Amino acid sequence: MDITIGIPAYNEEKNISEIIKNLQKITNKIIVCDDGSSDSTATIAKEMGVLVVKHETNLGYGAAIRSIFLKAREEKSEFLITLDSDGQHRIEDISTVLDPLKTGKADIVIGSRFLNNDGKNVPSYRKVGIKILTKLANTSLEKNITDSQSGFRGYGKNVIENITPSESGMGVSNEILIKASKKGLKIVEVPIIILYDGDTSTHNPISHGSSVLLSTLKFISIEHPLKFYGIPGFVFLLIGIGFLIFTINLFTETRQILLSSAIIGVGSTIFGIILIQSSILLYAMVKLMRNKKFKKN
Repeated sequence: MDITIGIPAYNEEKNISEIIKNLQKITNKIIVCDDGSSDSTATIAKEMGVLVVKHETNLGYGAAIRSIFLKAREEKSEFLITLDSDGQHRIEDISTVLDPLKTGKADIVIGSRFLNNDGKNVPSYRKVGIKILTKLANTSLEKNITDSQSGFRGYGKNVIENITPSESGMGVSNEILIKASKKGLKIVEVPIIILYDGDTSTHNPISHGSSVLLSTLKFISIEHPLKFYGIPGFVFLLIGIGFLIFTINLFTETRQILLSSAIIGVGSTIFGIILIQSSILLYAMVKLMRNKKFKKN
């Protein structure tokens, strides 16, 4: 069975050799993407005989995942497992992630930290952020999931060949899920146990969360413009009309114009109309582009 394991790594010289040694018991196809490390991560990985894709500068987690996808595609991999390079993911959970792919039950398998124990080992502040970002991702997925930010995942051949991540930051996790859901690919979750020895994440939680939030909002706005722009536009339009009716009624009774009410009414109405028009225009553009792409295929 053709199993490729991909590891995005940044300054992980302390952990990378042990992880590779354990993974080589499972497969000899291991891809390490060294994302501009200033230490010996890439050198150690090369000496251990694995495929190394090296970024000259730190491009971000998403860029590393993209490089791993492209390399796995080049290697014609049947299955791709991605996991973090900090030792938090258990090697023995790989078979759990792999099983739904092998049986054809899934195209993407997410190793969820929240299925069995509600993320018992996850630091509280990270748990809150993960749940918020996951709820946001769920608005664009066919089926709700519990952990959109897990880096421990399995991908089948359909995903490897048909999805190319474009986000360079942490938003890549939600990007892949949203694109896969749009293509009708099957996403399932399996429980995993995470090994936290303190919080080993090298990412600032605020910048991490902001990056994922903005990225996810961008993809939702593209995939669902009527929902993303149209619903708020309709709400603003109703608010605007309400204030205008109030202003007109007040003028009829008192012959006085409440300037603040009139400004809010006009502004909300115009803004609502702009959002609604934008949602219709974007929906038409996206549909046209998809139809052209479908005809080409």
